[in-house]
Amino acid sequence: MKIRLMSMWEAVRTSFWFVPSIMVIAASGLAFGLIQLDRTLLIEPGRLLFSGGIEGARTLLSTIAGSMITIAGVTFSITIVALTLTSSQFGSRLLRNFMADRGNQLVLGTFIATFLYCLLVMNAIPLSGTTHPVPAIAVTFSFVLALIDLGVLIFFYHHVSNSIHADSVINSVARELDETIARFIKTAQNHPAGKDTDPEFDAITKADPGYVNARSSGYLRALSEESLMETATREDIVIQVHYRPGEYIFPESVLATIYPATEDDTVKEAIANAFIPGTRRTPEQDLEFAVHQLVEVALRALSPGINDPFTAISCINRLGTAVCRLSRSDFPSARRFDKEGKLRLVLKTYTYGGLLDAAFYQIRQSARGSVAVYARLLETLAVVAAVQQSPERALDISRHAKMIRDAAGRQIADANDLTDIEKRYLAVMKNIALCRMGPVPKHAR
Repeated sequence: MKIRLMSMWEAVRTSFWFVPSIMVIAASGLAFGLIQLDRTLLIEPGRLLFSGGIEGARTLLSTIAGSMITIAGVTFSITIVALTLTSSQFGSRLLRNFMADRGNQLVLGTFIATFLYCLLVMNAIPLSGTTHPVPAIAVTFSFVLALIDLGVLIFFYHHVSNSIHADSVINSVARELDETIARFIKTAQNHPAGKDTDPEFDAITKADPGYVNARSSGYLRALSEESLMETATREDIVIQVHYRPGEYIFPESVLATIYPATEDDTVKEAIANAFIPGTRRTPEQDLEFAVHQLVEVALRALSPGINDPFTAISCINRLGTAVCRLSRSDFPSARRFDKEGKLRLVLKTYTYGGLLDAAFYQIRQSARGSVAVYARLLETLAVVAAVQQSPERALDISRHAKMIRDAAGRQIADANDLTDIEKRYLAVMKNIALCRMGPVPKHAR
């Protein structure tokens, strides 16, 4: 249930309607509250409160309301232009980050909320010729809101122009990647990989297996491990999961294998409900999601129509930072045990080599002889090789370094450029050689 709620919250917070709707509701409550306050206190108008008559109040409120709805239309148009530019230059998947931007949501909500507030207060103004007082506090506050909206408008012009800058877009995606890595590392700490050597699973797989098939297609947005663990413990079974968050599920494909087999449709239904599909990938449990977003920005920058290696290098820098963090961390175990230490879940997990492939494979393929991009890829791999001490991971790093050097040899004709590439390749291999020798004792450093 918690994972499903998190998935719903992700969809809500990346929409343009949620925050403005909350602000509109708040504006309605504020309007009714101030009108009631006016009727209760019966404060006489003075210097600090609106002192005009009924017609003056109507004119002020109608002017502010008309101005705010016009400005809301203008800001919405500017937002659509920014979304179009973001989609064409950085990729349509980055629209989610722009829509999730709290500043854009607050700006749109502020103008719409002010418009509704003025309408509600205008509705409370008495008719001409009556003796009922004008709600001075509520009318005065509409003027305060107009001043606030003026500041919000200035903020919006600055914010929207800054948010479509390449470095701002890259930083936004990099922050999201950092948050995803932090959750991944926390999972690794809670489920250390040492238990993967437990021989219990080999004996369990000798039993007749049962299968849970997918009922629909789509990306696996999230997987509820808690629900699967509860079902496996209650039914005394072991569940092997064949998909990880971010992968595409085909109809009727096998989501999970059950040991031993069960024909209870209720159990299979409970297991299937733990898989939360969707039309788009989301970052809650998908470690490769933000990696692919950075890669997509780099690929767009390296396309012949844009040819911007500086943006691609910025993406490589952020990817290198993420890989360095992962290099210093253990990866979580694929196995989950109940409170009694009995194996219950076998998950499909990420590998270090797979994440390196996701980060650097397509960028290398799209570099198309760019010396600057090849050089930065090798420099990044040299740093990555220096911060970790795993010989197995060093093999993955050396594999990528060799592919980059080979690609450069095929596509770069200038001998001086090839010499620079070779120097950086040798720096990678030097750090890998030091890694294979093991950690240096403290007294020898």
